[in-house]
Amino acid sequence: METFESLVRAEFAPKSTYLNTASNGLLPARTVTALHEAALLRAEGRPLTSLYEDVEASRAAYARLAGVPVTRVAAGASVAAHTGLIAASLPAGAEVLTAEDDFTSVLNPFHVRGDLKVRAVPLERIPDAVRAGTALVAVSAAQSADGRIVDLPALREAARTHGARTYVDFSQSAGWLPMDADAYDYSAAVSFKWLLGPHGAAFLVVPEDFGGLTPVLSGWVAGEEPWDSCYGPVAELAHSARRFDLSHALFTYAGLRRSLDLIEELGVAAVQAHDLALADRFRAGLAVLGHEPVPAPGSPIVSVPGLGGRQPELSRAGIEVSNRAGNLRAAFHLFNTTADVDRLLDVLSG
Repeated sequence: METFESLVRAEFAPKSTYLNTASNGLLPARTVTALHEAALLRAEGRPLTSLYEDVEASRAAYARLAGVPVTRVAAGASVAAHTGLIAASLPAGAEVLTAEDDFTSVLNPFHVRGDLKVRAVPLERIPDAVRAGTALVAVSAAQSADGRIVDLPALREAARTHGARTYVDFSQSAGWLPMDADAYDYSAAVSFKWLLGPHGAAFLVVPEDFGGLTPVLSGWVAGEEPWDSCYGPVAELAHSARRFDLSHALFTYAGLRRSLDLIEELGVAAVQAHDLALADRFRAGLAVLGHEPVPAPGSPIVSVPGLGGRQPELSRAGIEVSNRAGNLRAAFHLFNTTADVDRLLDVLSG
């Protein structure tokens, strides 16, 4: 019988102490195999039909992880494109509430509009800062820089009270934090972090009624009958969120399908327990060394002020972490072990 440990060890064999999933997750072996097979289809001139099937299988798997019907999931290329779609739907003068120093892809499309009122507050103040006249609250569930988690229940309640829509980016949490995308108007996530997929795919969840969005970026894949929508304007947009699809990076979805299969096989709850146990072990070790990380309880991302400058030294020692604004950022995921944590602490103690 396969266990969490045996499944993970069969899929990953990193050549370094890799603690940088907040930048890029490692690819499972099954995903690498699928990418190779997809490339061979192109190289050998064989039909690509199976690759389009991979897109739909990936969409369905993400819908299950997000807890929404598959008809509410659009497949695109980046969070920035999804944010741009939402930004384009807002009337001039609308107020958008954001978190200070959130990831740029969640923020910039609202700023470049030039005619929106974009207000930024500290992450912990987001729920209290929603007010009458706030049209949209846009925030990452977990902050890229330091792993802090927004108070999602309080955010939902405040938005409901004031009639504001909500947009949550799950890029740094999808795969380890249970999602309840049905609780928000819009949500998005990229595929290449905790979901362990290749670059080039991002999902958008929209309301059943599409939430006032116009498919301004759509092409032929957004048609109800895509292969009948290749020439001229699309006569009939898809009746589902697929109307917001962008042309698919087919190789990416061939691999992503297998990555999402692995996440589902392991279970998000088991992944979360594994990841958080390692992060807590690291926090405890840091305390012994006299270092205090940015408070981010319940997050597998640990950011340590003042240690970012040691990233090159750690990389030379075969330990991959990030330097974010002078902070050392370590991010723990299912392929990591207690030995990885202890090795990082050992080098930091030197």
